[in-house]
Amino acid sequence: MTGAHACFSHDHGHDHHNGRSDPPARPGWGRLLRFSIAVLLLAAAGLASATVMVGAGTAVVVTRFGEPVRIYTDPGLHWKLPAPVEATVEVDLRLHTTSSGLLDVGTSDGLRVLMQAYVAWQVPAEPVAIRRFLQSVRNRPDDAARQLRTFLGSSLEVTAGTFDLASLLNTDSSRLRLDACEARLRERMADQALKTYGVDIRQVGLERLTLPTETMTATVDRLRAERETAAEERMAEGRRQAAEITSNAQRDAQILQARTQQEAAEVEARSRLEAARVIGEAYRADPELYTLLRSLDTLEKVIRGNTHLILRTDAAPFLALSDGVATSARSAPVAGGKP
Repeated sequence: MTGAHACFSHDHGHDHHNGRSDPPARPGWGRLLRFSIAVLLLAAAGLASATVMVGAGTAVVVTRFGEPVRIYTDPGLHWKLPAPVEATVEVDLRLHTTSSGLLDVGTSDGLRVLMQAYVAWQVPAEPVAIRRFLQSVRNRPDDAARQLRTFLGSSLEVTAGTFDLASLLNTDSSRLRLDACEARLRERMADQALKTYGVDIRQVGLERLTLPTETMTATVDRLRAERETAAEERMAEGRRQAAEITSNAQRDAQILQARTQQEAAEVEARSRLEAARVIGEAYRADPELYTLLRSLDTLEKVIRGNTHLILRTDAAPFLALSDGVATSARSAPVAGGKP
């Protein structure tokens, strides 16, 4: 019993000795690892909350307890204090457009016209303008567009009143002043929009122009009257030119006729002189032949187709027919009035 007990005691002692030779893992290493991971996560979260990424076409406003302190407009990575000390507000700097819709406005000549205009706007990359945009519309582009549409409508009403209808609607392109109307409309809006809303007006244009029914009727009547007046003026001018041409032609014809008559009279006078000279020479050359020829000429002039004359034949110029040339020549008067 003693040996057995001794043996048991020895084995028990041996087992206890073996248990102390393999010490268990230390529980402090796991807690340290978990703590380190938590610290790293918190550091990454803090680092992420301290960075600001600015994209193209945007601006980032850094606010401290709700008040703007910095504005970043350059694209890239920027820094700030972690939340909740500092927060960020992103502002859209891209180009926006809005339209006024079809508005009934009056012109300087008392007519009505339906006009629709558009405006292209954006928030400029300037801290002052960005702050004003945040204050006026609380960084809401839709609210800014609604305010600009109202402003555009009132500006369009005032601007259209400085132009007559022919400057806005006309088939003659040289009389249109649409460019001047758009420039004046943009000039009227640009300064006020920047001061009030912090937006820059990039472009203002007229996209639609039409006429109401009553204005269309009045315009057509006026155009018809203008065309009729122009036609009457042209017809009157044509009649005046025709009368002037006719008068000049008659004057030239009278001058030409008088000149021709004068020349004809001169030619006739020269011809008579020449004929008298020829007759004189013919008479001097052969008086009897001359007397016969003159008698025959007289007979030719007196006796026509159905002419019947009962005259004596023993007198000139019929003597030449009954007695012949010699008797006619003897009975005819000679030069100096002697037979």
